[in-house]
Amino acid sequence: MKAFQVNAPHDYRVAEVEAPTAGAGEVLVRVAFAGICGSDMHIIHGDNAFVRFPRITGHEFAGVVDAVGEGVADVAVGDRVCVDPVTSCGTCYPCRIGRPNVCSALEVIGVHRDGGFEEFVSVPATNVHKLPEYIGLDAAALVEPYTIAANVLDRMQPHPGDRLLILGAGVIGMTILQMARALGIEEIIVTDVINERLTAAKELGATHVLNSREQDVEKEVLALTEGEGVPLIADAACVPALLPQMLRLASPAGRIGLLGFSVQPSDLIQLEVIKKELTLVGSRLNNRKFPEVLALMASGKLDPLALVSHRLPLSDMPGAIDMLDHRPEEARKVLIQISA
Repeated sequence: MKAFQVNAPHDYRVAEVEAPTAGAGEVLVRVAFAGICGSDMHIIHGDNAFVRFPRITGHEFAGVVDAVGEGVADVAVGDRVCVDPVTSCGTCYPCRIGRPNVCSALEVIGVHRDGGFEEFVSVPATNVHKLPEYIGLDAAALVEPYTIAANVLDRMQPHPGDRLLILGAGVIGMTILQMARALGIEEIIVTDVINERLTAAKELGATHVLNSREQDVEKEVLALTEGEGVPLIADAACVPALLPQMLRLASPAGRIGLLGFSVQPSDLIQLEVIKKELTLVGSRLNNRKFPEVLALMASGKLDPLALVSHRLPLSDMPGAIDMLDHRPEEARKVLIQISA
């Protein structure tokens, strides 16, 4: 079968590989669609500390169950499914307190084990979620990015009437925007350095957009909030140098959600944190958010296909990577079609 395999940083190709089988407790999924994520790009560039090479990447995918392994009772051949890439041990401290997404033995499909950029992939049966009939397989491949948004918003604990500032209008910023609107957050400010992305953010419901290269973000945000600052700040830009600005822009009792994996240090002014009693939370992957996102998609409150700028076959993966590396302004979400 064909798969997109990364052998080492900057060494990748679409190759013929041996097809997997469904072991005990697993299902074999015939992958229909898979999305390219920023973390896939980090693996390709050698910037992901968790990956083990060689690796078939891809953690955003959906397809049809082709076979079930021994002991699988709740999933059947022919079921249309999407896949939660988070696997956990169930016994460590985070698992015991209901936070398996930071399990001490965490493994992520597409990072620690082979993922969805292949014709068939074997995954734990407990990680598949059946799709309502009115959610297409292309939309279902994008459930996972919305779970990232759902997780960071849950970590920030919005209150009625809270304003939200989203730094970065890439795909994750856009999923946070859509998810926030679906959850009833009405005033949302989005910043980016690419005007095309800001136009898209406006189309998807941002009330204010700011180009941080052309405008004084601090001045504009404080003007929009009557000098109070913003209760909720989501860092979808993932630039460590922006943390001091986030601390200044946060309102008293504000909450800041951090999503980046950068190893670069950030300047943290303790006075800003303490005088406002700010809460800084990390958010990793998702904590059982697939059912919530599927319900919101089924209700029409989320529009995942609005994020898709390109649909390409698996054979075009190298070209898609080149575009994302060198012409990112041309792309939102790139969706790879692997089977019909």
